[in-house]
Amino acid sequence: MRAEFFDTNIILYLLDEGPKADRATTLIAQGGLISVQVLNEALVNCLRKARMDWSEAGRFLAHIRYFCEVRDLSAQTHDIGRALGARYKLSVYDAMIVAAALEAGCTTLYSEDMQHGLMIEDQLRIDNPFRRPPAITPAPR
Repeated sequence: MRAEFFDTNIILYLLDEGPKADRATTLIAQGGLISVQVLNEALVNCLRKARMDWSEAGRFLAHIRYFCEVRDLSAQTHDIGRALGARYKLSVYDAMIVAAALEAGCTTLYSEDMQHGLMIEDQLRIDNPFRRPPAITPAPR
């Protein structure tokens, strides 16, 4: 099993064109995990923003499910998410995604929206895969 978990925004970049879509495609093609919540959030965006019908959205999400293992949500996930949200000042939805990633034993959560580099519970690091590394400034001579 891969140790990477994907936030909804990574999945949604597959619907765009350009470098972010290319990066998202590369990551997801390698496999990883998502939660039912990620599927639900992606579905809402497919229907509302991408203006897909239910059938088109279903085909898109089936494609995602081919590459990504889907983790169920439980009352325990909810309880963990509530505690993480309070501790790390996460939104409710982000906290539930983080909780699902921790429960799955993941070490990386790819997200453009959460704080890049944040280490959660000494196990899970938030990684913005679209973040450019800082420019290297040559040393003065």
